[in-house]
Amino acid sequence: MKIEQCSFSGFKIYPGKGKLYVRLDSKVFRFVSSKNESLFLQRKNPRKIAWTTVYRRVHKKGITEEIAKKRSRKTVKHQRGIVGADMASILKLRNQKPEVCALHIQ
Repeated sequence: MKIEQCSFSGFKIYPGKGKLYVRLDSKVFRFVSSKNESLFLQRKNPRKIAWTTVYRRVHKKGITEEIAKKRSRKTVKHQRGIVGADMASILKLRNQKPEVCALHIQ
């Protein structure tokens, strides 16, 4: 048992229900009702018709508060100096050649 989806409204179409519309370029459209088919043939935009699932998705209707508020923080990299050495001196040592740097460490 395969449940199809309406090409216009996004509603579920159960077996034995709905209409199948095949365009001249062999593209198949499935509709729950004649209302959906009629609006599709009138070339109406489902994003502008309030009862379609596409409209609800675009306008963020019916989303629970938990999902809507779930936003992750972006990590921000900071370079901090170590106790006893400021950031400028650390960067200066890092950019030196390995031989020169080895002399400072000893």
